[in-house]
Amino acid sequence: MTATISASTKQQVAARAVGVKKLYGEGEAQVAALRGVDVEFVAGEFTAIMGPSGSGKSTLMHTLAGLDTLTEGEVFIGDAKVSSMTDKQLTKLRRQQIGFIFQQFNLLPTLTAEENILLPLAIAGRKPSKDWLDRVVDTVGLAERLHHRPGELSGGQQQRVACARALVSQPEVIFADEPTGNLDSTSSAEVLDFLRDSVRTLGQTIVMVTHDPRAASYSDRVVFLADGQIVDELREPDADSVLDKMRLLDNLARVA
Repeated sequence: MTATISASTKQQVAARAVGVKKLYGEGEAQVAALRGVDVEFVAGEFTAIMGPSGSGKSTLMHTLAGLDTLTEGEVFIGDAKVSSMTDKQLTKLRRQQIGFIFQQFNLLPTLTAEENILLPLAIAGRKPSKDWLDRVVDTVGLAERLHHRPGELSGGQQQRVACARALVSQPEVIFADEPTGNLDSTSSAEVLDFLRDSVRTLGQTIVMVTHDPRAASYSDRVVFLADGQIVDELREPDADSVLDKMRLLDNLARVA
């Protein structure tokens, strides 16, 4: 079964995929990672992408963010058509309109938390808005730790610094790839609370790939992939409903 998941026409769309296909390899060795995906991500929402291993969830996020090329279809960030951009245009887009949070924190160990947060703006030659920086720092809850280096912070604090770094450039959308994958349950809750709060208080748009039903329960919406296609979604999810859906998809994958 397949599904086309669309946003309301009354809501602004931060990112979308139209008929996206992604093939790897050639001939008999060819693998279809995405098989014609149509999906929209509404601005100001926290969306989780889930699916069995090999379902295409990370590939979808990478194509949306311009980190991977398409075999067929189109992707947009806001009104910008990512799939037709040159490398130079993609670099500018990722600096100005997209934020990234990865499983690895990717902080520079010689820089303070504040310097790590401001690094994307420094690279782009932009100065931060003090009011916005203050709001981000307040939301991230690390005002007392800004002058500490990563080695002096806990894993959860380091990931919150990475989250603030993604937010500080006021991107159109933040893509988070398993952001709690290396964290314990307490630190995971800290980061997920922050992500949810950044959506509610700062109006941020977040698209998160995760395998964890508990992490997905922090989102406004969960989109499910199976075999390279979107097959379902949940609104206002809880961990149990997400787990039930994942069990069903895993069982279907085994039968297939």
